[in-house]
Amino acid sequence: MRRLGLLFVLALPLAAEDLAAQGWDHFYNLEYEQAILAFQRVLDAAPRVPAHYNYLAQARLYQELYRLGALESEILTGNDHFLRTEKMRPDPVETGRFLTAIEQAMALASARIETNPRDVEALYALGSAYGLRTNYRFLVQKSWRAAVGDGSQARKHHNQVLRLDPQHYDAMLTQGAYDYIMGSLPWHTRLFGYLAGHSGDKTRGIRTIELVARKGSLNRVDAQVMLAILYRREKQPAQAVAILDPLIRAYPRNYLFRLEKGHMLADLGKKDEALAVFRETEQLALSGRPLQKVYYEIGNVQFWYNDLDQAVENMRRVTESEKLDLQTGALAWMRTGQILDLTGRREEAVAAYRRAILFAPQTAAAEESRRYLSRRYRRDR
Repeated sequence: MRRLGLLFVLALPLAAEDLAAQGWDHFYNLEYEQAILAFQRVLDAAPRVPAHYNYLAQARLYQELYRLGALESEILTGNDHFLRTEKMRPDPVETGRFLTAIEQAMALASARIETNPRDVEALYALGSAYGLRTNYRFLVQKSWRAAVGDGSQARKHHNQVLRLDPQHYDAMLTQGAYDYIMGSLPWHTRLFGYLAGHSGDKTRGIRTIELVARKGSLNRVDAQVMLAILYRREKQPAQAVAILDPLIRAYPRNYLFRLEKGHMLADLGKKDEALAVFRETEQLALSGRPLQKVYYEIGNVQFWYNDLDQAVENMRRVTESEKLDLQTGALAWMRTGQILDLTGRREEAVAAYRRAILFAPQTAAAEESRRYLSRRYRRDR
């Protein structure tokens, strides 16, 4: 759902083409400020290309998602987790910049389509702009009806692209994502999709995304990242690891890929390997990286493998941080309560559950913590 097409990239001066490549390298290494600077220079070099506004919009959106702690795959690991996740608090200035860039991309692409309805690059750019706004409405606003509406528009325009160019694999990513999401929503929310004429299909969605991950050009990396998340959600950790290893090699400064690999190794029962990956992530962390996420993951593995003394110490390192995002904070306080329950410290456990609820009342972790206020957490639950 990202870039416009190879023709526009090749039409740029060499310096601008290099800048775009540098921008995406920074983007996938979580260096969003540098990515934004690079994409702004690309836009300055060719301000009439709608794709360039999409570049900038995506970098600004993901910078906010990263700041808000929303890039971890936990946001997609439950059937209705999205609907029960705390609404985010984005920076209004950055939100305005993102939406302005999207509107500019849409306006330029629509003007070209009005002149030539068979303009593949403009159709792709317009669909991509709707796709980016879908992500914003889905992940930030928590407005699933608005997200479905924008997703339908993205799908419609990329369907037009595929009718004109059936081998446009990049356009297939929107179709795959839409199929998977609509096929994964609970029935009462999926009803809206039926009324809109498209119910979705999880299996078909994954197969489409796998095709883009193999044959896509500009969206290949996006498809690979999406697959790693979906394999985790579908409890296929070995396949997720196979996707993550080359991503880690290609983007070594992206610590989130390593955290995901650690998750998957833990799910495969490879405790020591998982902890080794997390420790490596801790050692490689650069200044300013949110180490509390690493400590949470280490403590979480120790929790599941019953190393409770070490687990509670790592959770303490998390909850002491003054810059915790909502998801990590609520999860860490809930895990702390569970560890304390397992070690017979009920009064302290209840206090930790209350902290999880207070920290982020609408999160799934807060909802689960409320259940443990009246009954002790037990491992068999």
